[in-house]
Amino acid sequence: MPVSEICNREVIIVQGNNTVLDAAKLMRQHHVGDVLVVENRNGVQVPVGIVTDRDLVIETLAPELDSNAITVSDIMVPGLATVKEGTGIFEAIQYMRAKGVRRMPVVDESGGLAGIITLDDLLELLSEELLALTKLVKHEQKKEMGSRR
Repeated sequence: MPVSEICNREVIIVQGNNTVLDAAKLMRQHHVGDVLVVENRNGVQVPVGIVTDRDLVIETLAPELDSNAITVSDIMVPGLATVKEGTGIFEAIQYMRAKGVRRMPVVDESGGLAGIITLDDLLELLSEELLALTKLVKHEQKKEMGSRR
């Protein structure tokens, strides 16, 4: 199954010159833990960074910086790892693990933002799959018990 089937297509985005206060307000308004920083390249929104709620705390609040003066590009995670829409779930999990990230933007063939895949999305999918397997085992046990009486 490709990541395009489970990624969240409603991604909260900001430009690099937005303040961290803008980012924090968007996170609060949309009940999310991150915003993606994008650049417009020939009409395509290309993800270039990510700012998480943890980044806001560690990089801005704890050192008591002015959240109106610091931009998201000042604190965004450099070297953003992305995954293409057609990438398989297992491969995406391995890549996220190798990069040590909990969130990864999903991009189309042109590098444009298509969505985001998160650890929460993957855990939900895997728990549903495990539940289906558990139900299969229970069903087979009942079937066997009924045929062996």
